[in-house]
Amino acid sequence: MGTFELSVRVAGPNSERSATIAATVDTGAFYSMVPARLLREIGVERSDKRRMRLAGGRVVDADIGEARVTVDGRSVTTQVVFGEDGAPALLGAYTLEGLALAVDPVDQRLIPRDLLPL
Repeated sequence: MGTFELSVRVAGPNSERSATIAATVDTGAFYSMVPARLLREIGVERSDKRRMRLAGGRVVDADIGEARVTVDGRSVTTQVVFGEDGAPALLGAYTLEGLALAVDPVDQRLIPRDLLPL
């Protein structure tokens, strides 16, 4: 499946500070990833560290925190990876599940899961 970008609002835990960013929808990524500098600017703090394999095959110990993510009017508090500062933001499967959104690969858009056939 190809990837596509969309506008995502990411907010800190108290939602007082937020940023709207372009994120690549990537169902191959478990967690969403946002540049670490941006997460720190909006008040997201590290709550855990997890070992993970990046798309290029490199294994890293990544910081994890909680942020509020909003896509198309739907919001969820989700775990996010503190990404490298030059890396693109990713919207991963864990966040998409929390938002009850699925990927329509043909039209390259997100659709509500409750509209999918059972």
